[in-house]
Amino acid sequence: MKNRLRVLRAERAWSQQDLAEKLAVSRQSVNAIETGKYDPSLPLAFRIADVFQLTIEEIFERD
Repeated sequence: MKNRLRVLRAERAWSQQDLAEKLAVSRQSVNAIETGKYDPSLPLAFRIADVFQLTIEEIFERD
C-alpha cells in the first residue's frame, strides 16, 4: 500500500522517532510503514490519520 507518511512527517519537521512517540509505536515500525514493508493495522491507521488530522484515504492508497 502506498502512503504519504514520509512527506507529511517532513512537512512538520518530525523525525521518525517523533512520529513513533505520537503513535505509541517503535521508530522501526514508522520506517517499515513509510517504505511499504508493513501495512498498519486499522486502529494504527486511524491513529495516524488523527495525528495528521486527515482521513485514512488522504494518507494511504492502494498500489
